Amino acid sequence: MGSPKLLIAALAALAPVAQATQLFSNHGTRNPGDWSSINEEHNGQVTQVSNVVYEGTTALKMTQTFDPNYDGRYHSEVVVNNAYSKGDTRFYGFAFRLSETWEFSNENFNIAQFIADFTYTGCDDYMPTTMVWLNGARLYTRRKYGSVCSKPQPIETYDSHVDVTAGVWHKIVMQVKWASDSTGYIKLWYDGTKVVEDLGVPTTIAEDKPFQFRVGLYANGWHDNNHQMKGTQGFRQIWFDEIAFGTTFADADPAQW
Repeated sequence: MGSPKLLIAALAALAPVAQATQLFSNHGTRNPGDWSSINEEHNGQVTQVSNVVYEGTTALKMTQTFDPNYDGRYHSEVVVNNAYSKGDTRFYGFAFRLSETWEFSNENFNIAQFIADFTYTGCDDYMPTTMVWLNGARLYTRRKYGSVCSKPQPIETYDSHVDVTAGVWHKIVMQVKWASDSTGYIKLWYDGTKVVEDLGVPTTIAEDKPFQFRVGLYANGWHDNNHQMKGTQGFRQIWFDEIAFGTTFADADPAQW
């Protein structure tokens, strides 16, 4: 009779193994074949650079400049369509680096968001659900649920209790089960440490539509604070690298894939 340990090992080898599926990846390039679009509003820029990188040879540098005579929005983002639909469970990740001289003022600077066009509803146009942003040095995220036509829309904001440091690379990985009922969950890791987790909650709106994943510098505080800038730094720079999403943590972790 064969050894029980050998039999167990043989059965384990035959057992099904969960397969990682990386659905999107980019190594810090403006390759038009990767991005669904690149959003550079007003004086914003998205440039490919080689002097400041997280890994490999290139990264993306996002800049925005405050204009007191401008009343529009301030996006400098790369965009991937079809990043989630209701019912998906996915991991999303990227590396980012604030400029060494970044001023931590009391206003919002968004660095990632999930967004879709709801103009057809008559209730909104482009509307984000989950976002990741800085206010001062603190990192935040959120979930939005209910209907796009709910006024006000229900939003739960999460304080990561992490203060981001300038001039060094940091990693973000998120896992979200996108559900409009209490079967959803949201998790966020910062530099490998889980700092947000909320289980059994709605994580997206009732309407079922594919959402974009956008990564970059969106100086939304400059628009939302009555088109005013707080602090003294009207030129902002953030670098991004190793942007990806997939079905496992390793698919999205900038340090692994």
